[in-house]
Amino acid sequence: MKKLIAEFIGTFWLVLGGCGSAVLAAGFPEMGIGFVGVSLAFGLTVVTMAYAIGHISGCHLNPAVSIGLAVGGRFDKKDLIPYIISQVMGAIAGAGILYLIVSGKTGFEIGGFAANGFGEHSPGGYDMVSAFVTEVVMTFFFLVIILGATHSKAPKYLAGLAIGLGLTLIHLISIPVTNTSVNPARSTSQALFADGSWAIPQLWLFWLAPIVGAILAGMVYRFLSPEKE
Repeated sequence: MKKLIAEFIGTFWLVLGGCGSAVLAAGFPEMGIGFVGVSLAFGLTVVTMAYAIGHISGCHLNPAVSIGLAVGGRFDKKDLIPYIISQVMGAIAGAGILYLIVSGKTGFEIGGFAANGFGEHSPGGYDMVSAFVTEVVMTFFFLVIILGATHSKAPKYLAGLAIGLGLTLIHLISIPVTNTSVNPARSTSQALFADGSWAIPQLWLFWLAPIVGAILAGMVYRFLSPEKE
């Protein structure tokens, strides 16, 4: 139970910190943090939670990460569903708090609410194929970073920093394409609150592509450098 509560709290923070920076600060007049700031914010949520709850739950914060770790032999498959439920619930709670905050402004309009999308809902107008390829590849490398940084042969105590910087880089690359998901829980939470009828119908891609990327990474890394049983 403690592990599930930790995953709830951690994913809550990821959505509030990462998506919150996108919604509240990215385009703030004259002092907006832009894509670089949002990318750094997502990375910082992972770094901070890695050291806060990593010793409790492993700090997955992401259904794709849990699946990739399970495929890579680093996570017990029987815990997958409880972890995923906790992550999605934490993400929705974080998005709910963010909604309460942003709705307190005069003239409030929810807009896209940092939801992920493709086609006309991609920040750069990229199509579905571009979005799918981007999410598969970015999630693949995210899991490679995680599996490598947490390997028994890797330097101790640096995993959180490496993973957080990896997520920052991923956002710097892919925000223009999809608004960067690599995390089905984060995508679900924002789609539920986004204004308009597009976010939920497009949500399938932001579950399927990250999971495909994570599975591929788990298989590849288990071949390259398996942990001793």
